[in-house]
Amino acid sequence: MELQELLEYFKTNDTIGENQEMIDLMRYYCREAQKITIDINTKYHEPAEIAELFSQLIGKQVGEGFGLFPPFYTDFGKNITIGKNVFINADCKFQDQGGITIGDGSLIGHGVVLATLNHDMDPAKRQQLHPAPIIIGKGVWVGANAVITAGVTIGDNAVVAAGAVVIKDVPANSVVGGVPARFIKRIDE
Repeated sequence: MELQELLEYFKTNDTIGENQEMIDLMRYYCREAQKITIDINTKYHEPAEIAELFSQLIGKQVGEGFGLFPPFYTDFGKNITIGKNVFINADCKFQDQGGITIGDGSLIGHGVVLATLNHDMDPAKRQQLHPAPIIIGKGVWVGANAVITAGVTIGDNAVVAAGAVVIKDVPANSVVGGVPARFIKRIDE
């Protein structure tokens, strides 16, 4: 099994944990992500070096104007897509097996968690994982310490308030906040 097959598996299957070859390959990329994030997190790098290291981490070029303040953590790395002029602040944690897409001009605040996996609710199957993508539109602002869960889409120009826990889709041009996050207001266009 190759990386593209693994990513396709994540996209088309609702359960991870039944195919040992797939698990072994996933763990290989997890260890690779650990090596790269340790490099990002443990010494100073100029912005161009950060962009290059992050591109290695995700296996494709980040968009121009990319910015990251370390530390940054991910447990896989290869299923992240970054648009142009995206900024990720310090101490973010991305669990990306299910896929994370961040649109142009989006801002990700301190300590944000993007989690694309859920464990099975059945205790007998608890080791199984269920991937679902997180899609963050263009011009989105995700406030500090927000958590966005598997399968959520954040519409263009939306704002997720600091500390929010987002468990369902957020419409474009709206503000959400709270635990769980709920609609607060529309943003005037």
